[in-house]
Amino acid sequence: MRAMEPAPPPLPLPFRTLKPWLRERFGRAVYRVALDAGSTCPNRDGTKGLGGCTYCDVEGSGTGALKAGDGLDDQLREGLKRVARRRRRGSERAVEPGVIAYLQSYTNTYVDEGRFAEVLDVFRPHLASAGGPLVAVAVATRPDCLPDSSLRALEDLAQETDVWLELGLESASDKVLFDINRLHTLDEFQDATARARQAGLVTVGHAILGLPGDGQEGARNTARALRQAGVDGVKVHHLMVLKKTQMAHQWRQGELAVQTAEEYVEWLADFVERLGPEQILHRITGDSPEEKLLAPIWTVPKNEIRERLAAELARRGSCQGSVED
Repeated sequence: MRAMEPAPPPLPLPFRTLKPWLRERFGRAVYRVALDAGSTCPNRDGTKGLGGCTYCDVEGSGTGALKAGDGLDDQLREGLKRVARRRRRGSERAVEPGVIAYLQSYTNTYVDEGRFAEVLDVFRPHLASAGGPLVAVAVATRPDCLPDSSLRALEDLAQETDVWLELGLESASDKVLFDINRLHTLDEFQDATARARQAGLVTVGHAILGLPGDGQEGARNTARALRQAGVDGVKVHHLMVLKKTQMAHQWRQGELAVQTAEEYVEWLADFVERLGPEQILHRITGDSPEEKLLAPIWTVPKNEIRERLAAELARRGSCQGSVED
């Protein structure tokens, strides 16, 4: 029997994704551990508003682990154990995976200086520079909640490990940001990004396509804003309506439309074309536990969104960063 010819290598994607970048930067597989430090937000506690972002659930788009009684140190240790199990069993030569500790829930720099220092100190014994598995610490926050004290603390930590500051922009439209109760501005995002980059932090901007009132041109504008800000990475996903949110009521009343997978891919292609060619796409779609999600209900797997995006860009004869307008 004639031996089968090897399959041709896959064609390179017309956009930059996170996994190859992590492998190149750290020389090994890297996994993320999501953590909850018990923060809140200024649009939840009455400082700016109440109720939080209209799309955000009661757990602040995070794990809710701290409210369940799991301290931050316990969460981290348990997460590190889970990642360690991924190491190939029975192979002494297997490289230990790297870990990114991700402070995900709520606004993590919206705490007093002493509390923020305590949170960051939890990570130090586990850093790769101290012989541990942590290769980076990622901190999610709002662009209007970055006091100099927090920035200095992150800058100090960046002397020991990579520090990613994940800033939620979501939309480049101040009106849309007001309507969804985010209550910050594009200018505040640009300012926070510039200060973080000056402090030597890796910056990651977040965007949501399909927010009410934003439209397809809004998606393009948000990509332009992220390119102008010069963030190192971008996380983008479609609008998802979760059960315990203000948007759930709007959706049930028929006041809110959501995208089909086909519409999202078209808008996503517009978005990716207008990013900078050097920016890393950390995420191009989102998901939610089935018990939390109201809409949209897609039958399209996440990996297929990536394949459809690549096909759409190929159809257009374009790629990430090819459109400057």
